[in-house]
Amino acid sequence: MKELKDLLYGVNILSVKGSTTLDVNHITFDSRNVKDNGIFFAIVGAVNNGHDYIPQVIKKDCKIIIVSEETETPDDCTVITVKDTHSALAIIASNFYGNPSKELTLIGITGTNGKTTIATLLYQLFTNLGFQTGLLSTVVNKICDREIPSTHTTPDPIHLNALLREMADEGCSHCFMEVSSHAIDQKRTEGLDFNGGVFTNITHDHLDYHKTFKEYLTVKKSFFDNLKDTAFALTNSDDKNGMVMLQNTAARKITYAMKSMADYKVKVLENQFSGLVLNINQKEIWTKLIGDFNAYNLLAVFAVTQELGIDETETLTGISELNSVDGRFQYFRSDSGITAIVDYAHTPDALRNVLKTIENIRTKNETVITVVGCGGDRDREKRPKMAAISCDLSDKVILTSDNPRSENPNAIIDEMMVGVDGVNFKKTLSIVDRKQAIKTAISMAETNDIILVAGKGHEKYQDINGVKHHFDDLETIEELFNKFNK
Repeated sequence: MKELKDLLYGVNILSVKGSTTLDVNHITFDSRNVKDNGIFFAIVGAVNNGHDYIPQVIKKDCKIIIVSEETETPDDCTVITVKDTHSALAIIASNFYGNPSKELTLIGITGTNGKTTIATLLYQLFTNLGFQTGLLSTVVNKICDREIPSTHTTPDPIHLNALLREMADEGCSHCFMEVSSHAIDQKRTEGLDFNGGVFTNITHDHLDYHKTFKEYLTVKKSFFDNLKDTAFALTNSDDKNGMVMLQNTAARKITYAMKSMADYKVKVLENQFSGLVLNINQKEIWTKLIGDFNAYNLLAVFAVTQELGIDETETLTGISELNSVDGRFQYFRSDSGITAIVDYAHTPDALRNVLKTIENIRTKNETVITVVGCGGDRDREKRPKMAAISCDLSDKVILTSDNPRSENPNAIIDEMMVGVDGVNFKKTLSIVDRKQAIKTAISMAETNDIILVAGKGHEKYQDINGVKHHFDDLETIEELFNKFNK
């Protein structure tokens, strides 16, 4: 049980009506979940406005309401008017759970691509080094070895702080978390005490939400603007906007790169399906991961460990033992020698990186077949770009469905086809049914050919008209390989 006045510490309050000495044992922004001795936050969202539900929560005998708009309430209600209810929710949630982030070494990873891989590899590495470690990621949340399903890249502030509280209570010393642009914009991470932040890269994505690339960039940058002066800010200086992230941050500024001058450097010595041989800060190591993009990811992991004081030799040995992340360049070969790769690449840049990696590894005697789609109700501008990249870097392309949500999957594919020029038209097929598209790719493939199935990675569903139907790319490929004995 907490007292309201203690929970308000750090909140930008405009006015208070009623008592602040009330006891609080529950907080929520969902009107359906209000309880006695609880606080209701009237959040202004993209679709719903929480202020519209205040009469409903009052009928449920909720006596404490946080608002950012004028509202009519009974005299026995305590109403706290704040500048921003998103910010208030995040700060109060942190206070409610006893500011658990202060009890952990908390590292946030943000950027368009690489967040999940870096966070997960850091979790793997620190766990292998003997630390009790937490993970907050798109794929799964972990408290030591206990897994908790993930529904968002970054949870809402209440669930986020509840998870951090569990981590602290169960003895975790470190937590590595993905920080999405949506989460930054919606203030979900406000009130958290980060010891470091990592910027991977920024490319064309989420413009259905942010509207302009400049806004997307500004939101990412704000995460670093808010880091404390005892934290570190690590950025990829090879990204053209990497150094922008360090402008105005009070944190210690650190860089990593493959091509430009940086505090931490990597060079790819060998890149094969068997793994990478890297030179990291003049030390040579082998790793199971594949591709230049993973060289960047591993360098970021190395840099974080060094900034946190981990022994260099221990770190490099640990990196050589790391396994690839679910749905990130996962591959296997059929009995007949066909290689199938499943990757989460769902942005133009990520898709290009994966196909470039395949291009660098292949002997040029194989056929590369790419199966790819674009999600519905998301950034439409990237659809023709994804198709164009697939055609430019593949021998055959099959455009298919990928979480169409409320859109017609045929219409999405039509928009992708705009990016297919006349030269590439003959090598491009459109097959809406994703399983049929994968089946067709396998039937077309011969010994030593390479099939890339891109866009879903770790996801095990197809989102169609609000219903998530089970679908797993890797599972489908294995099933079809066995069926065709390929």
